[in-house]
Amino acid sequence: MFLMYVDESGDIGTQNSPTNYFILSALVFHELRWNAIMENLVAFRRHLRTTTGLKLREEIHATHFMNRPGELRRIKRHERVDILKQCIDWVADQQDINVITVVAAKTGKTKEQVFDWSWQRLIQRFENTIRYRNFKGPVNPDDRGMLIADRTDDKQLRLLVRRMRRYNPIPNVIGGYRNLTLDYVIEDPIMRESKDSFLHQIVDVVSYCARQLYEPNTYMKKKGGHKFYERLDTALVKHASKSHPLGIVAF
Repeated sequence: MFLMYVDESGDIGTQNSPTNYFILSALVFHELRWNAIMENLVAFRRHLRTTTGLKLREEIHATHFMNRPGELRRIKRHERVDILKQCIDWVADQQDINVITVVAAKTGKTKEQVFDWSWQRLIQRFENTIRYRNFKGPVNPDDRGMLIADRTDDKQLRLLVRRMRRYNPIPNVIGGYRNLTLDYVIEDPIMRESKDSFLHQIVDVVSYCARQLYEPNTYMKKKGGHKFYERLDTALVKHASKSHPLGIVAF
């Protein structure tokens, strides 16, 4: 089974929102690699504790980490940028982690469309990549996938996944639609609080760095943070989108 850990950057709001984009990023890996990846991640967090003073119990929530750090203000701002870069490099160094990102330009869409269309695109890529066995890592003949999301609109996401199992129209290249219902993504989405999940904190950094490609803040751009996402190159599922060099599904 493949596990997909998802976090978002920005909001779905289209009125008086500080962001122009809503972004979903996902880390995907096989269940057989879960223990090894978690051991590596805990070791990485211990390394950060030793080298930067960031405690294991302290959450890396990238937006707050950079702009509203609270107690983490004790870590200098340029060092916090370097922590984000180290998080990205940790992902890139994991041989069996796959990264998918969806970016929604919110202009001209309702907040419901932003939410549904973003999640539909991400879940469909998850489904298709399992179906065609294109994820890195172990492969079993009957692999399935499970979605583990940072807490969001739980009900709306649950209903969306259930609907995609019954009715999931996908446009044909030559016109018209096919009803490609979900067969490989099982169960309702599992919701986690990122403060309790090192993996969701890592994917939060990934989604934040994806945002910097589109809406870089001044300090991150000054420090080269608007290019951190590109460092994920070997982990990116580039066939998720043939129209973007980094495989980002943008719409």
